[in-house]
Amino acid sequence: MAQQIKDHNGEHVIHGRETVNGVRLHYYTAGQGEPVVLLHGVPKTSYYWRNVVPKLSGNYTVVVPDLRGFGDSGRTLDGYDMPNMAEDIAQLMTALGHETFYLVGEDWGAAVAYALTAKYPERVKKLVYQEMLLPGFGLEEWSHLTLENVKTNHWIWHINFYNVRDFPELLISGREKAYFSHFIRHECYDPTAITEEAIDEYVRCYSAPGGLRSMFEVYRATFQDAEFFLEASKTKLQMPVLALGSKYFIAEECTREMNLVAEHVEEVILPWGHQLAEECPEELSRVLLDFIGK
Repeated sequence: MAQQIKDHNGEHVIHGRETVNGVRLHYYTAGQGEPVVLLHGVPKTSYYWRNVVPKLSGNYTVVVPDLRGFGDSGRTLDGYDMPNMAEDIAQLMTALGHETFYLVGEDWGAAVAYALTAKYPERVKKLVYQEMLLPGFGLEEWSHLTLENVKTNHWIWHINFYNVRDFPELLISGREKAYFSHFIRHECYDPTAITEEAIDEYVRCYSAPGGLRSMFEVYRATFQDAEFFLEASKTKLQMPVLALGSKYFIAEECTREMNLVAEHVEEVILPWGHQLAEECPEELSRVLLDFIGK
């Protein structure tokens, strides 16, 4: 059973649901103060942030949604392109009474975060872009089968696999525990940081009806996303942006991408793997508090 998520006082976070943009989103909140939104990546859920939330909630109102199709949010048939998933979060924050906020995204959650910031720059005070390769800016190159990619961490083979219609669902259904246990830990520098409770929680969600399909639909919108991001990058972001990478995965590539889309970019590279909130939650939290609180 997954652990209950608690705030800085040891109190349980407050769970809620809100229907926005044609989807019913699950989210939880904690703390008081200016709002900070935390967006998870794939194959994770809002549970990913459980060890970061109590570090932030003493200073901020932390809002942690499950993205469309993930966790305990609704699994729609379509709408998994980044601009639309960004619209989900923008409308959720409006429904919760927050017109402006700090925005943190990791992995595909970082792509959603950039899409939201590009669409509504006046609403995002600061952006943290953590461990992601944007479609159109490097994702495709890292997915190629090359000798260099295979020998390094630079081979994200699953991009191509998930784009195949129906076949990934066939092969992974019923084998979610074995598949995700390997996949999530493989991207870590410290695989022991991923607890069995975390794996079980992620598997619970991805084993649910439509769970795998929803995840794969994110990847199947890659070309559509690339068009959006390339067009959006023509107008550079003006708010402060933190490019946050891990030394043993995407690293300085985050900075290269953000310098293409934003004017004021800071860089932090932590000496861990891809799953920073699992591997080094205290160190990650300090970086977030420092950047947001400047």
